[in-house]
Amino acid sequence: MIAMSGSYDDSMIDVSSDSFWEVGNYKRTVKRVDDGNRLCNDLMSCIHERARIEKMYAQQLSEWGKRWRQLIEKGPQYGMLERAWSALCTEAEKVSELHLEVKAALMSEDYEKLKNWQRDAFHKQMIGGFKETKEADDGFRKAQKPWAKKLKEVETMKKAYHSACKEEKLAASRETNSKLESNNNPEAQKKLQEKVEKCQQEAQKTKERYEKSLEELDKLTPQYMENMEQVFEQWQQFEDKRIRFFKELLLEVKQHLDLSTNHRFQTIYHTLEDTIDATDAEEDLKWFRSNHGPGMPMNWPQFEDWSVDLNRTLSRRGTKKNSEGVTLTGISQTGSDQPVQPSKTNSSSVSSTERTADWSDEETAANPFSANGDGNPFEEEPASPVLSVPVRALYDYEGQEQDELTFKAGDELTKIGEEDDQGWCKGRLKDGQVGLYPANYVEDIQ
Repeated sequence: MIAMSGSYDDSMIDVSSDSFWEVGNYKRTVKRVDDGNRLCNDLMSCIHERARIEKMYAQQLSEWGKRWRQLIEKGPQYGMLERAWSALCTEAEKVSELHLEVKAALMSEDYEKLKNWQRDAFHKQMIGGFKETKEADDGFRKAQKPWAKKLKEVETMKKAYHSACKEEKLAASRETNSKLESNNNPEAQKKLQEKVEKCQQEAQKTKERYEKSLEELDKLTPQYMENMEQVFEQWQQFEDKRIRFFKELLLEVKQHLDLSTNHRFQTIYHTLEDTIDATDAEEDLKWFRSNHGPGMPMNWPQFEDWSVDLNRTLSRRGTKKNSEGVTLTGISQTGSDQPVQPSKTNSSSVSSTERTADWSDEETAANPFSANGDGNPFEEEPASPVLSVPVRALYDYEGQEQDELTFKAGDELTKIGEEDDQGWCKGRLKDGQVGLYPANYVEDIQ
């Protein structure tokens, strides 16, 4: 309630506290109705964005799984460990399916439930705003109107009283100054004294009216407080419904997001663990020994009589085909707006006769990525004209093989070799790394 006592001060006029009981301060409670509608929109946007994230993550998992499954199948890994490695791709594909289901549940269940609740709780008016907002404002205005009217009367009486006090003080001051003057005029002195008495009487009358007005306001205050409490409680219950609904909805969102409680999610990782645990190093080594090592069968050279049959070969080993070339195809990791990566072919044919040549203990297996077998594809190549052209990447590219560069769109590098028949160029990054890259992924820097 406003403080009605104290000395007169012009600076105190129209200054009120921040109390709910002040005239018009119920507007914050009315605004809470509009805020509730806004919060519904905000929560729907929040759920919608999370659904988009779930969808994007599912797509990235699926693409990652497919790409690496192809790389593993084409790569040198073999045996049970190959199956264990491939199991990671299976896990990605299965988890991708679960996240797509999360996305669907968020939109079809949670989002729609909130949208329907908002429609039922907030009713738009033809002239704008919500019916509930107007009801709240009207209710508080009606409850506050009698008290606010009387309060305005009190303020008027207070202002009149303070003004009379000011006039009384001014008249008394004039009378005192007149008595101190040497040329004192009895007639003027009498008029000043009468003025003081008149101001005192007026101050007394305004004081009585002011006090009476305050008493009437005090009588209205209990009813005012009761009426305001009733209206406030009505909109407390309205807000209570929203808070409880939001809590229930958020728990449902949590349930959809929490894959740890999904038995299918748990099964995926149990299966992954079992597949990895099944890896047996001895079995893999035994398989490689039997298929690519000393365990392979061999047609050892034997004495053969000369025959007039010219179609007969001197050795059955001569009928073996040369080893097939290894074809490495770049797998695009970019979107549909990027150019298709060129294929990269590096064939190495070794005849059976060459395989029978003397082998030393220091020799190593041929590297499909390098002619000299040490992993560097650029050593011992025929000398080429010196080339140094600055270029800029148009798209992201992640090298698929050890002889390929990795860069981001906008990175600058140096072209040090002309484009080959398959569309690959030799280049050097700023950190000095040298490798191949797709020619159509860059442009010359003018």
